[in-house]
Amino acid sequence: MNTQAQAEKNTRTLVGRVVSDKRSKTVTVLVERRAKHELYGKIVARSRKYHAHDEKGEYKMGDLVEIAEGRPISKTKSWVVTRLVEKARAV
Repeated sequence: MNTQAQAEKNTRTLVGRVVSDKRSKTVTVLVERRAKHELYGKIVARSRKYHAHDEKGEYKMGDLVEIAEGRPISKTKSWVVTRLVEKARAV
């Protein structure tokens, strides 16, 4: 196995929804996870927003995408959109 494939295998990937596509070559992705509350034990939704690099500007608001961690691209951006999981539904 070459080092390129090994490096891709070890990168962190997350799946989330695009909540903003206003900036050029950047999308904001909201990633939700479910975690147990420390004290009460109830399952609660925790969320975090990531800025991800979108070179061609092909991902739009509402799309479900997979992002992978990579080298820092800017001050706030070190994730790259790798693939489209589900297209946004038209209202």
